[in-house]
Amino acid sequence: MDLRVTIVQTQLHWQDAGANRTMFSGKLAAAAPQTDLIVLPEMFTTGFSMEAAALAEEAEGPTLSWMQQEARKHRAVVTGSVMVQGQGKFFNRLYWVRPDGSHALYDKRHLFRMAKEHHTYTAGTERLIVELNGWSICPLVCYDLRFPVWSRNTGSGYDLLLYVANWPQARSLAWRTLLQARAIENLAYVVGVNRVGTDGNNHPYSGDSAIIHPKGHHLLETSQAEGVHTVTLSKQELTDFREAFPAHRDADGFQLF
Repeated sequence: MDLRVTIVQTQLHWQDAGANRTMFSGKLAAAAPQTDLIVLPEMFTTGFSMEAAALAEEAEGPTLSWMQQEARKHRAVVTGSVMVQGQGKFFNRLYWVRPDGSHALYDKRHLFRMAKEHHTYTAGTERLIVELNGWSICPLVCYDLRFPVWSRNTGSGYDLLLYVANWPQARSLAWRTLLQARAIENLAYVVGVNRVGTDGNNHPYSGDSAIIHPKGHHLLETSQAEGVHTVTLSKQELTDFREAFPAHRDADGFQLF
């Protein structure tokens, strides 16, 4: 079964969750996509902020409720990351929210030390694999992209690798290159969703959101413009390619922990 994926590349209101939720609702309503999966950027309610003590929501907070409403409205999974607090800790947490209101979560494993993210947030310890319409999907967050072992597709464990990000323009070449590399080495589709504009720390973002075929070519490559884009991914193409070029059978075995 094919999978329709919708990505939202946009500017973000700095540290204003309510304004961002309203903005995303408007963009999704205007685009009215027929889709299976809606992907929002990293920390889509605040921008990439270290002000977790003031801004982090409880695990069952207003943004999760908003995602449940949007998932139900569009009859699609909605995913993206937000800052969350719980048990005296803060997490950069990706929610995977289904139309029936149920959800899964993934806490960002690799925290961006150059912004001292590891001084504010607690790293996750477990990778998430979710199922959607016969597809296995591995959602990760931003800096995770730089670590191929964590992203590694062992035994064709997933069909789609997904990154939500606030990846600055200064390192856009790395972003574009690594997204292609992850698709090629893992024989999987890759979706990377980034923001545009300038954040409250004066860091500019060039977007460059992309959807990449397992062979490495782009099915979608965006510029710096805001936009809502939907691409249909073919499961049959993925299966045929893996059968014709089964490089995954020669992969080295390893254990993370």
